[in-house]
Amino acid sequence: MAEVATQLVGALEGLLGTGLPLRVQAWDGSVAGPSGAPLVVLRNRRAVRRLIWHPGELGLARAYVSGDLDLAPETDLYEVMSAVAHFTELPQIQGLKLGVRELLGPPGRRLLGVATRTGAIGLQPAPPPEEASQQGRLHSRSRDRDAISHHYDVGNDFYRLVLGSSMVYSCAYWTPEGKSLEDAQEAKIDLICRKLGLRPGTRLLDVGCGWGSLLLHAAKNYGVSAVGVSISREQVALARHRIAEAGLADRVEVRLQDYREVPDGPFDAVSSVGMAEHVGAAQYLRYARGLYDLLAPGGRLLNHQIARRPGRPGEPYVPSPFISSYVFPDGELAPVGSTVSLLEEAGFEVRDVQSLREHYALTLREWVANLEAGWPEAVRLVGRGRARVWRLYMAASALAFEENRIGVNQVLAVRTAPGGLSHLPATREEWLAGEPAGTDLGDRRSVR
Repeated sequence: MAEVATQLVGALEGLLGTGLPLRVQAWDGSVAGPSGAPLVVLRNRRAVRRLIWHPGELGLARAYVSGDLDLAPETDLYEVMSAVAHFTELPQIQGLKLGVRELLGPPGRRLLGVATRTGAIGLQPAPPPEEASQQGRLHSRSRDRDAISHHYDVGNDFYRLVLGSSMVYSCAYWTPEGKSLEDAQEAKIDLICRKLGLRPGTRLLDVGCGWGSLLLHAAKNYGVSAVGVSISREQVALARHRIAEAGLADRVEVRLQDYREVPDGPFDAVSSVGMAEHVGAAQYLRYARGLYDLLAPGGRLLNHQIARRPGRPGEPYVPSPFISSYVFPDGELAPVGSTVSLLEEAGFEVRDVQSLREHYALTLREWVANLEAGWPEAVRLVGRGRARVWRLYMAASALAFEENRIGVNQVLAVRTAPGGLSHLPATREEWLAGEPAGTDLGDRRSVR
């Protein structure tokens, strides 16, 4: 019979109605596809079987995570991700439905015929063990705990390898003075502290506090007392250890606690960094109202959140099958306009929105470089499948930020005091410089 790769590529292009953006090497060593395109490798027949059972992103993800599909050693992961992203955005691909009916049509029968002749037809392979399986009511507290544990409780040593010594798992802020990822993360944390107007005596709540890096910086450099909450057991354990080691346990408390369970407001400032993506659209107004109620009048909220682009009117939001199955179960992205509207509906006055989209692309590329540099240790810590999940999702996300398919924004909002006072300085330059509270334009009403 003819070479396997030639048959597979020909049949697949017939089904899709367009040429592939990749070269394909099959398990028999044969290669087919456009010259000069990135080369992917089908290690065995099971790779094709996964794609037949789940055509599209989920099948590709399962094949890659399991190792049935791989990249040639000389192939650049970012080049593959970019080629696939642009391919899926083609009008003929976006309008294509691949299901049983399509596979039983003439082009689909050709592909199934090739798969049969090459021995790729068979029972549906089990998903890789790294795939999440959520149960219970969406965004119930128990289900949210399971979803957070799936992503964050994979080992603090693994996260230290990927994130570096800063242990910050959100977009860094790359200033001209910064020379490293650690510098950029410190700049981001300090930017948040300045936006929140922190100073000695401020009481800060950090929602989704991670490994405690923001709490440590705010206590050390701004003299605040603080509470951090997270529902990741491993994050809380390490955050408590770091705070005790820094001698700050008398001023900083970290709790294993859901944001819906914080009983002891009011706080002067609330930070929520990379946490709101886990809340869900149906719960978002409740989330915003809860944080509003936890703030004292005149208090500030800094909400740092990834955003998706708005869809067509009436078009439902469909999360990435790979991201929802392997990376962030039950995670949901919203357009920044929706986020601002819901914060305002909850009672906040939104005072500033800053996009950090390009900064996140740079951050993710640094994380991928860390992972690849420490690949043998990463595999030892979490297994090859999970390491492949993180490599794939971070590289794909870097490109998505670079190409403006997703964004990330810091939204500064205020619970105004009686009389409409915001207690913000008159200009952005003043409050970014850490101007003391109580000097806002509302206090200058007689000034013309």
